[in-house]
Amino acid sequence: MPKTSKTSTIADFEKSLNELEALVRELEQGELTLEQSLTAFERGVTLTRECQQALRHAEQRVNKLVQSPEGELNEQPFDEQD
Repeated sequence: MPKTSKTSTIADFEKSLNELEALVRELEQGELTLEQSLTAFERGVTLTRECQQALRHAEQRVNKLVQSPEGELNEQPFDEQD
């Protein structure tokens, strides 16, 4: 899996979140056909998964837990080279 830049990941997250919000607004209006609603719902599920994955990745970049030889857990900044 190729590495993506931090800026790209953030931009992708924001784009997916904006599209998801637009889909929710469309669905809430109730003017879509059943088929259009199902398609929008399926796309929304995909976008939700993409957003969750981006958030998990961002979370991992912020901190990681490292166990010391004594067995204590300590937080350290995440380094992508690890």
